[in-house]
Order: sequence, then C-alpha cells, then structure tokens
Amino acid sequence: MAEYYDRYNNFKINGEVKPLPFIKIQPKSTDKIIPFLKNRDRMDKLSLAYYNNPYYGWLIMSANPTFGGLEFDIPNTEFIRIPFPLNTSIQQYTEQINNYKRLTGI
Repeated sequence: MAEYYDRYNNFKINGEVKPLPFIKIQPKSTDKIIPFLKNRDRMDKLSLAYYNNPYYGWLIMSANPTFGGLEFDIPNTEFIRIPFPLNTSIQQYTEQINNYKRLTGI
C-alpha cells in the first residue's frame, strides 16, 4: 500500500489544525476520466482502485471542484477526473500549498 500523505500537517499550529484552503488540482494529460456511477462508486473505492490506497478521495474531489467537495453531489454517470499518477498529483498539491502559504504568510 502506498504511503499516506498528511495534508493537514501543513496547517497544524501549536497542535491545532487550522482550516485548509481549497486547492484545485490542475488537469494533466495523464489524468483518468471516468463516469461516476452513483450506486457503485465512492471516493475511497476509486482511490483504492487508482492509487492502491483508500485515503486519497480528497485528492479526487480537489480535481473536481464543481461538486463542492461532496461525492454525494456528483450526478450519476457524470464524468470525473482522477488525478494521475498519484506522486505527480501530490507534488502539484504540495506546490500549490506552498504558494498559498507564501502568499498568505502562514
């Protein structure tokens, strides 16, 4: 199983987790586009299928901001984007977090 990326770690201050900003994962030519089947798919299952780890549903949702971060709002058979490969997508996320922190002074 792949290593877990703690996205909260960048926002822990004195042991308290501050609110996370929304970070949109920009499209890449290597991303996967799939139809979301409402009665079958869940973010943890998709994460496990594409990343061999069930803990990256948040990353998939970050690539699909039109659904507001809730998988329950994704219409049946709507096409969603799976950021792929995982390592490159995590790197994108980390770069955007670092930019955010630099701009906001966090």
